[in-house]
Amino acid sequence: MADSNITKHALASALKKLMREKPFDKISVSDICDGCGMNRKSFYYHFKDKYDLVEWIFKTDIVDKMDFAGYDKGWDLLLDLCGKFYAEKDFYRAAFKIDGQNGFKDYVLQTLEPIAKYFMQGNAYKIEADEFGITFFGDAFLTAVMRWLREGMVLEPEAFVTRIRSVSVGLAEIVIEDEKDNP
Repeated sequence: MADSNITKHALASALKKLMREKPFDKISVSDICDGCGMNRKSFYYHFKDKYDLVEWIFKTDIVDKMDFAGYDKGWDLLLDLCGKFYAEKDFYRAAFKIDGQNGFKDYVLQTLEPIAKYFMQGNAYKIEADEFGITFFGDAFLTAVMRWLREGMVLEPEAFVTRIRSVSVGLAEIVIEDEKDNP
């Protein structure tokens, strides 16, 4: 198992390095293997394709390292998630550009969906955590993150999450006030 992880991490490092140098769609499995001195057979023993490797990196570097049950508030989770994106901004900036059938955004949404549902159901207003709500908030958050990445992450993660929270609270206050006036 240890050798397997060493190989996977070597392939991941090679891919991360390549993604700093050229677009993902221009990177081949051979390029990844050449970058870490392995053969294609080794790559395919561990991953079905380069998209699978990107997903493994996200899962290993972020999802597996976060104690989702240990968060009292979704905002704290969001801050940690943004901190992890910030720490590997070059990789995630490139990863979020991966589009199509194996798009990275779709994988992230799918992975974080149960976590979003958990936090939405536990809120004071009991927002219905149905598919529409999860998709709406997931898309809104990831679109904001992708813009933040694309624009160079000028704000530190804490300032970025504070801005998202401020806008969200402001919108919620408007909706609540509107509900009082127009039941």
